[in-house]
Amino acid sequence: MKEYYYDKLLSIKTLGNETEFPESLHHNPYQPTPYIALEALFRKYHLKSSDHVVDFGCGKGRLNFYINYFYNAACTGVEMNKDLFDEAVGNHHRYVNHTKEGTARIDFHYGLAEEYQIAPIDNRFYFFNPFSVGIFDKVIHNILLSAGRYKRDIELIIYYGPDSYVDYLENTTAFELKDEIVLSEIFNGDSYDRFLIYRLQT
Repeated sequence: MKEYYYDKLLSIKTLGNETEFPESLHHNPYQPTPYIALEALFRKYHLKSSDHVVDFGCGKGRLNFYINYFYNAACTGVEMNKDLFDEAVGNHHRYVNHTKEGTARIDFHYGLAEEYQIAPIDNRFYFFNPFSVGIFDKVIHNILLSAGRYKRDIELIIYYGPDSYVDYLENTTAFELKDEIVLSEIFNGDSYDRFLIYRLQT
């Protein structure tokens, strides 16, 4: 029910999963974060209007519109699948026309996650298990390079993160676990149904 409610509220179309095989063995099929999971996340995790969120593997842009609508934070969605990117852009047009919100605080970038140029304003990074740990490694490396050039408070929000992500972050980077938001009661006891919040220690 919430899936239809929020899509209608935001005037976007993000329902359904991608059934075709992904373009690369390193990338996972499209699956939007359930709205009920987003509700649970933001009951405990707080965004400010000054934050800039980058959603890697944004698909049709659900997270971007949800965050912008409820928290007025700026968002950039990064998507390598052209069809999904085009749907995100179409959703952007409908969202702006429906909500009368300005266009400047939501942006979509077509391309590979590891080639996205981390901007000095980017400080929150969202991952819903979009790709292999090999690509995750490259993306985190880019974030760390940017953090070295422009000091700022940086956090990662990881949904349904595999063990390989956790092992990589905790054994090879300066990111430390800040919080864990468990959703097992919502999703029938799946231990991976959780948000992990990592903060970069400086």
